[in-house]
Amino acid sequence: MLAILESLSRRKTALAAAAGILAGATLFGGTPAATQAVNAITGAATEIDEDIRRFCSNIADAARDRRYAMQRSELETLQTDIDERIAALEEKRAEYEEWLQRRNDFLEKAENNLVDIYSRMRPDAAAERLAEVNVELAAGILMKLQSRQAGIILNEMNSKAAATLTSIMASAARKQDPS
Repeated sequence: MLAILESLSRRKTALAAAAGILAGATLFGGTPAATQAVNAITGAATEIDEDIRRFCSNIADAARDRRYAMQRSELETLQTDIDERIAALEEKRAEYEEWLQRRNDFLEKAENNLVDIYSRMRPDAAAERLAEVNVELAAGILMKLQSRQAGIILNEMNSKAAATLTSIMASAARKQDPS
């Protein structure tokens, strides 16, 4: 590398001298010295171009390998980042599933307790209370009650509320999706 730089420096000096000779020959008329200077300039330029080509071809493989190594390093860094994010997401997913399971267990217990409460109520009081709650919740409670108890409670309700709950219960009991 140092030898190439020294060679380029010497050629640069030779080019400067040839350019000076050429300028002098042009001012004072064309002479064989001017022709020799032009030949020296073009010859030096050709040698410099050849040296540059050789230098570039010598370092092309090393430069390509270095570029590939840098790209590989970047990809490894990105892969590490992605792996860390995936691990964090998996941790959050597991946490969410645990929370969801606890919630579902709680709701099942609460729902069973709610069904027990309504099963012990007088039918007229249960009918009055169920008419006031969300129709889907009321239908769910009635579906979990024994058929006889549910029938008595529905009998105590006004006909419009009983019809609404009955249609919801019938839709839920279907084996096929109505849509």
